[in-house]
Amino acid sequence: MDAIIPDRTRIAPAEEIEKHVAAEGDRESDPALALERERELEPVGRWQDELTVRGMVAALLIGFIYTVIVMKIALTTGLVPTLNVSAALLSFLALRGWTRLLDRFGIVSRPFTRQENTIVQTCGVACYTIAFAGGFGSTLLGLNKNTYELAGDSPGNGPGSYKEPGIGWMTAFLFSCSFGGLLTLIPLRQVLVVDYKLVYPSGTATAVLINGFHTTQGDKNSKKQIRGFLKYFGGSFLWSFFQWFYTGGDVCGFVQFPTFGLKAWKQTFFFDFSMTYVGAGMICPHIVNISTLLGAILSYGLLWPLISKNKGDWYPANEKESSMKSLYGYKAFICIALIMGMDSTTSRKLLPSLSKACIDSLAVNVWTIEVRTEGQHNPNVDNTVSLEDLQRDEIFRKGHIPSWLAYTGYALLSAVAVVTTPIMFRQVKWYYVVIAYVVAPMLGFANSYGTGLTDINMGYNYGKIGLFVFAGWAGRDNGVVAGLVVGTCVKQLVLISADLMQDFKTSYLTQTSPRSMMVAQAVGTAMGCIVSPLTFMLFYKAFDIGNPDGTWKAPYALIYRNMAILGVEGFSVLPKYCLALSGGFFAFAALLSIARDVMPHRYRKYVPLPMAMAVPFLVGGSFAIDMCVGSLVVFVWNKINKKEAGFMVPAVASGLICGDGIWTFPSSILALAKIKPPICMNFTPAP
Repeated sequence: MDAIIPDRTRIAPAEEIEKHVAAEGDRESDPALALERERELEPVGRWQDELTVRGMVAALLIGFIYTVIVMKIALTTGLVPTLNVSAALLSFLALRGWTRLLDRFGIVSRPFTRQENTIVQTCGVACYTIAFAGGFGSTLLGLNKNTYELAGDSPGNGPGSYKEPGIGWMTAFLFSCSFGGLLTLIPLRQVLVVDYKLVYPSGTATAVLINGFHTTQGDKNSKKQIRGFLKYFGGSFLWSFFQWFYTGGDVCGFVQFPTFGLKAWKQTFFFDFSMTYVGAGMICPHIVNISTLLGAILSYGLLWPLISKNKGDWYPANEKESSMKSLYGYKAFICIALIMGMDSTTSRKLLPSLSKACIDSLAVNVWTIEVRTEGQHNPNVDNTVSLEDLQRDEIFRKGHIPSWLAYTGYALLSAVAVVTTPIMFRQVKWYYVVIAYVVAPMLGFANSYGTGLTDINMGYNYGKIGLFVFAGWAGRDNGVVAGLVVGTCVKQLVLISADLMQDFKTSYLTQTSPRSMMVAQAVGTAMGCIVSPLTFMLFYKAFDIGNPDGTWKAPYALIYRNMAILGVEGFSVLPKYCLALSGGFFAFAALLSIARDVMPHRYRKYVPLPMAMAVPFLVGGSFAIDMCVGSLVVFVWNKINKKEAGFMVPAVASGLICGDGIWTFPSSILALAKIKPPICMNFTPAP
């Protein structure tokens, strides 16, 4: 499963990045720091005081809610939008609502601070991150028997190369590979966040949001946000409940409503009334939503119907629809080509910075000393520092985590993974895991440096490279399982280390202790390693997960398995002209990405995103229409009342997403209890 269009890739507007980089160090142009001027210096308390019981309970609740939502999205389309802003808002609303409720009953409670808000948001996000980064919709699901059978007969897809999901081994595997990433870059946090002054746009944006909540105006807006969230949460939940009564069959209900006619419906062009994707469309930028619609038109509107006419010539007529030798081969690899085409230009842009990062990491102490010495003796350098900056630096410095503790912890976690992973997967050799843990810190530093500059987390791409390398190394009999498992390990280690640096940037700007942030990350990760497998197994038992013709397609499970097969067999497995078409779309994606880099901003913002275009190539156009409806709502709202839309859109979108997402939980309970909807509403042509 790919996340955040996909691969959990968070794409920040280039102009905002450039603006922030240009103004680095200028307090007048830094919104996160400008908010500090609204308040006097806050007293610095103990870092332990930032960790509260009510905060951990709220984080667990938020983590569970978003785990259910993310799991649903991962197992349907795989396109998981960035929900960090929504989680920050919900954590604020939950605790602010709780403290106000206690006040009404005359119960004195401790003040709700921005530091506690930061901790709750960090812990909750760390919890639900495991739901999509853990591979439940991609690599881990790609190990099951159903995906093995869908991949078809091929030498690389050997007999017995599957493992059915289970709570036990999934939980153990996640615990063994999810915590190492928290420790790899601990000794370099001061360098990346303070000395290098990397922007980390998502971390900065979250800090701006949290700092804004804890102002006089933010307190006034929060009342409206709470009411808006609750209203749309309730409406979305009741709407999903109402829809359930009409889904008593395979192709039934409002989710199959032929909005544009039956011919368009057959090509997946219809509005399926999914409030989850309408809400996601309200959060995502307009260009992302338009890009998904363009991808749907290009694939299901033009390309697949044309290729289908050559069935029996370009690919065997008797092959299963899900086989890599049939139409699915074109779908999968053109989708991958679009993603990798955009990634190639991103990697090209980051290469100079990543090379510099790797060199600097070898002599980081010398570099830091030189910079500080130059700042002290160079008369051209402005050494004036504000009181807020001094306090912020002091808090960040006092939250020092000993390097020896990080190194020792990483070594112990590596040893645990080296021992346990081959026990869980006989196809994985112990030295595969050793190599993964040895290279992960170097890749993690380079990835974190690039994320700090561009907000693009390349963890999934490092995981794909690991998948190909280890699948090819393990050979025909063991390659698929070894590639999927060790590739997941590499991805987890690299991705989580970059996410931690984003959180450290947030803690720096909100004056939250790095120690409490580290504890919150660890607690949230532990929550996720338990909550995510339980949630997944509930869905797995209740619904037909992985059915390419159903609602729960989980498209990236088959994608990743086929990538592993490709790593074992090479390109001979692909159907006729598939490689040529994939090469063409790779070049097309690269050209679009280059165009976004070189064109002026007024034109650049209209260039589609290849990564967003790629998702409908696999899952169809219905969700793209939902997201465009969300975009339309935001567009109209901004025209009517831009000020209100600015602070209400996240609350309304969060309510829509949470209401629809939470309904999935009781609906899965009903499915397990064999309680079926009483009505099947479907549509057929008139006689």
